[in-house]
Formats: sequence, structure tokens, C-alpha cells
Amino acid sequence: MIVKNHVLCGMKTVVITGVTKGIGYAMGQKFHDAGFEIIGCARNVKDLDRLREEWENFMGFTCDVSQKDQVLRFAKEVERNCESIDLLVNNAGIFIPGYIHQETPETFEQQLHTNLFSAYYLTNALLPRMVEQQKGTIVNICSTASITAYTNGGSYCISKFALYGFSKVLRAELKDKNIRVISVLPGATLTDSWQGTDLPHGRFMEAQSVAESVFMAYNLPENTVIEEIIMRPLAGDIGN
Repeated sequence: MIVKNHVLCGMKTVVITGVTKGIGYAMGQKFHDAGFEIIGCARNVKDLDRLREEWENFMGFTCDVSQKDQVLRFAKEVERNCESIDLLVNNAGIFIPGYIHQETPETFEQQLHTNLFSAYYLTNALLPRMVEQQKGTIVNICSTASITAYTNGGSYCISKFALYGFSKVLRAELKDKNIRVISVLPGATLTDSWQGTDLPHGRFMEAQSVAESVFMAYNLPENTVIEEIIMRPLAGDIGN
């Protein structure tokens, strides 16, 4: 579903999943302010409408990234509505705390489909265009949970470990095609995932800090790639 979209053309284009909140929103704001066109998806129509009012060069689509058919439909809209794909940010994700021995299979499947499968399906669908362009950057928003086994992390850790592996394989595959792949591994960031926490806000990183890091990495010369960005609150990890 298209939500009050502008026609986008002529400018560099950033594609972001989960664009209306948290790191995705901060990323969109940063690149929008720098003059990029933003194509994004989210589940909530009202949130997309709000961004249409905030950002002049924005095209938004409703998409539940846990559903393969919706991800592929979004990919087709991206290809149909932009001249080039300069940056793809696989950001959308979900965090459901729990222990593997207590989780339901549905919890495992929901996090795997949202955090991993969505990035695979969208990247796989858009890569032919990027390979044809012989340029572009792919950013996968992983997590410190991609490299650290957290108690009560359960299937979230599993999905983020897998996403990190996916990102590393992409890097190896695409380095001779002039496509950069960046794995971003943020620690505790103040987003909806931590809604209701009793911890002070200062204990978390801001989503804008992650966006700033990605923006810096993107703007390096095209023959240079920062393969991994690992970020944590100054005080360290939470709950491990």
C-alpha cells in the first residue's frame, strides 16, 4: 500500500526497513537532512503519514517484514520507484526476551522471520539491480547480541547471530562488485525495545548516535569500507 507518496527521482536514494521508529527513524532523518531521498516501510499507516508530513522526499509503504510476500512486494515498489539504490539499510527487527528452554516455537519463528528472513529476502530481491549498477552500500543492523550470548536473550540472540553471519557472507561475495557491506552491532539503544525500563536514559545510547556512525561510514570514499561498527554505552552492556 502506497501512503501519500511523492515521485522520487534524480537524487541519491536510501531504502530503510522499520523507518518510522528508533534507529530506522534516526537513520532516515540523518540522510534526509543530507539531501537523500528516502524509501521506507513500516507496519503502521499513521506513522508513515507522519513521515510524509515531516520529510519532503519520502516514499512510504506498509509492510510487515515478518511476511515474505509483503517484503517481496516492497522490493518491487522500490525497484519501480527509484532510479538507483544507493544505500539499503536492513533495520527492522523485534526483541522478545526469553530463555530457549521456555520459549514457544512461535517466539523463535517470529524473531527469525523479522530479524533475519526479512533482510535476506529484501537484499536478495534488490541485489540484481545493485550488481547491475556496480555500486551501492548495504547496512545490516545487527546487535552486540550477534557476538555475545545474553542471558534471557534466547531466540533474539540466535536471529542476530545469524544476521551477522549473513552480513559477513555478503561482504565476501560483493567486494569485487563495488558494493560495500557494513555490519552495525549496537548495544543497548534507547528505542521502543526498552520501553518501560527503570534504567536511566543515560545508561543507553541514542539512536542518533548509530545513525551518525552509519552516515560517517557511508561517506567514506567508495574504495573504502568499514566492515563492522561495534557500539556500546560507555558503561558497557546491560544485563550480562
